[in-house]
Amino acid sequence: MGLTTEIAEVRPVRLDKWLWAARFYKTRGLAQVAIEKGQVLVAGERVKVSRMLKAGERLSIVQGETERQVE
Repeated sequence: MGLTTEIAEVRPVRLDKWLWAARFYKTRGLAQVAIEKGQVLVAGERVKVSRMLKAGERLSIVQGETERQVE
């Protein structure tokens, strides 16, 4: 039997869903509120909750006094 290598297709995902799935927020609702308040920036800019996030984009996430930079 041969070994096959599958390359996973990278698809864009909604920003609020990604923040929830990556466990930055406990619920999508909390992620949505943070985005609307401007606590989550993509490439230094405010974005909408439904913004499609692509691999390699830089996020700035502010939670309380902590700011995280994620790529």
